[in-house]
Amino acid sequence: MFDEIVEIISKQLKADPAQINAGTNIMEDLGADSLDVVELLMALEETFGVTVPDEDVPNLKTVEDIVGYVESRQ
Repeated sequence: MFDEIVEIISKQLKADPAQINAGTNIMEDLGADSLDVVELLMALEETFGVTVPDEDVPNLKTVEDIVGYVESRQ
């Protein structure tokens, strides 16, 4: 699942997947803005069939946060 999520992140943010690891911060390290994050979460919701409520979004800062979140909701 980690590799799938990295692939989605790299595609959505036009980032090199080789530069993305578990500790990568989506906004600080990859330069995503709030619209990028919303689009990324929509892609994850569609791919993995999960729903991310607005109140959970601030907790999803790193790739590891996102992977753990998606895994816990499948």
